Amino acid sequence: MKTSYMTQEGYDKVKAELDYMKSEGRQNCAKAIAEARDKGDLSENAEYDAAKNAQGMLEMKINDLEKAIGNAQIIEASQVDTSQVSILTKVKIKNLKVNRELEYMIVSESEASVKEKKISVDSPIGKGLLGKKIGDIVTINIPAGEMSFEILDINI
Repeated sequence: MKTSYMTQEGYDKVKAELDYMKSEGRQNCAKAIAEARDKGDLSENAEYDAAKNAQGMLEMKINDLEKAIGNAQIIEASQVDTSQVSILTKVKIKNLKVNRELEYMIVSESEASVKEKKISVDSPIGKGLLGKKIGDIVTINIPAGEMSFEILDINI
């Protein structure tokens, strides 16, 4: 498994989510299964099947988060090289097609949030920007086609 680079804030967030899932999430699943089981014949009980599926999904998510935390390496701002785009840098880019500036922070998969302008290092745009320097023009293949960006600034 590859190393998952995270900020301390991101690590704490993932750890809190994992703790919640292991306690309340598991309790809620057990309750839902018990309630569905009390309703009788399990062979034709859609509610029971849904509760068991939800439990399976929860356990899968718990497993993924445990792996992310187990392979986490916490990066401090002082360790980040801003001479090129790397994990935990903020990169200001200009979409050359629509002439619009955007700023994103490159983060681990578990910290990615479009709403917070944090994109995954494993996403097509994240991968395309890695290692690039200010002034570089990058063409990235995304599901919607090709996009070209100019790197305007890199900071923390």
